[in-house]
Amino acid sequence: MKIFTNQQIRGIEQYTVEHDNVTTNDLIERAATAITCEIMSRWRPNKPIWVFAGQGNNGADALSASRMLIEQGYHVEVLLFNVFGKLSDGCANSKRRLLELDNVDFTEITGDFNPPFISPDAIIIDGLFGSGLREPLSGGFRALVDYINNSQATIVSIDVPSGMFAEWNADNLSRNIIHADLTLAMQFPRLAFFISDNAEYLGEWKVLDIELSQQEIKNTQSQYFLLEKHDARRILQRRSEFSSKNDYGSALIVAGSYGMLGAAQLSAKGALRSGIGRLTLHVPRCGFTALQTAVPEAMVQVDHNDGGVTEISLKHDYDVVAIGPGIGTHDLTIRALETFIHTAKKPLVIDADGLNCIAMRHTILNSLPPMSILTPHASEFDRLFGEHTSHEARIQTAMEKAEYYNIVILLKGHYTTVVRPDGRLLFSANGTPALATPGSGDVLTGIITSLVAQGYPSDIAAVTGAYIHGYAGQLASEKHGEYGVLASDIAHYTGTAINEIMK
Repeated sequence: MKIFTNQQIRGIEQYTVEHDNVTTNDLIERAATAITCEIMSRWRPNKPIWVFAGQGNNGADALSASRMLIEQGYHVEVLLFNVFGKLSDGCANSKRRLLELDNVDFTEITGDFNPPFISPDAIIIDGLFGSGLREPLSGGFRALVDYINNSQATIVSIDVPSGMFAEWNADNLSRNIIHADLTLAMQFPRLAFFISDNAEYLGEWKVLDIELSQQEIKNTQSQYFLLEKHDARRILQRRSEFSSKNDYGSALIVAGSYGMLGAAQLSAKGALRSGIGRLTLHVPRCGFTALQTAVPEAMVQVDHNDGGVTEISLKHDYDVVAIGPGIGTHDLTIRALETFIHTAKKPLVIDADGLNCIAMRHTILNSLPPMSILTPHASEFDRLFGEHTSHEARIQTAMEKAEYYNIVILLKGHYTTVVRPDGRLLFSANGTPALATPGSGDVLTGIITSLVAQGYPSDIAAVTGAYIHGYAGQLASEKHGEYGVLASDIAHYTGTAINEIMK
């Protein structure tokens, strides 16, 4: 799915009006109908509803939804904030149609506002500002947001919670933003929905179809994408009945150290369950028997050192090399990593302690082969690129670093974010708390490594690997519950996840 900027969405709306024989008021009515249906599906008419409408088309949606809810028997108190004395044409039309009803509880605020008491069992529909906001709220509107947030009522925001920007919110403040329980977005999710910092404002979010032009949606290019199941199905290649293991690539995974050999086992199982043709593990000598026993499908080559990785040598021309799970950060390991990367030609997959080793010797970044994949969680990212106070800040730094080093950066999270060197962002749609378990990232490393070995481009391998990983976590949680999932369960369900995706 394409994720459009607010400006692009306005363009698609305008194209729809100009080419699909509809008016702006028609789109407002479509939005209001979808909002009304959603509210009716969740709450009965005995729930009191307060509507806070602004003077733009977001307010128009709220006013038209108010009219429809009243017609369905709901008791609705409507507050229209027209403090600048100018309504949009759509808002003026929605106001007129609302006031054609008998006995409407309607107040238009043009000056001072005396806040009413709103009971905790009420529903508040937030139609104040929507996605077109360009500056943080201040003054009376900031106080209004604070009043709504403290009401203890259930808050439903239209498009985006008032006060939040549709894309980037680094310059925004939490106290300036409605904290919604439910956000109903028209036609498209906004970029801000996929940034974890904003989860507290959005609550649950849902996209409502208002039938904008599919032709213009198709023709509009986007910098941001959400990978969903149908996208993953289209990406994953079906296997020929006449294929052999030689058709599905070869990889070397450098992993493990004394006490952390499980990381090598988990990454190996992730790679094997996702279809790699041939897999070799490079582990310290102490891991030979353990890995040959635990993962008999993989070949094992051992380091000269008993307890850790001190050399990385290629005995074959592997399609990809992955480095990092459980290798530790001993000086000899860092030196071996640096020596290998200086001579590497093909894209690498680097995770976990591989990233921590680079963080202790930043100059290694300059030697990474183009389109190598780095897969940090938040702490590993900050060790690499400095402390950050928000996920949004990490994404923006990742965009800078991916371009500068010509690499792919995968930022782990609920919506795992893959950052390409050209600044495009690819989000995976199916994060789950079940993935928050030790060793989960090692399985992901194996899956991504397998996909690269099979010939998928680095960015596609990274985001598709994240999707498969999340899907496997969901399947594992159905069996064990979100608390009970182990990383080995995620690896176990990886093949099943791919099978389900491709059905």
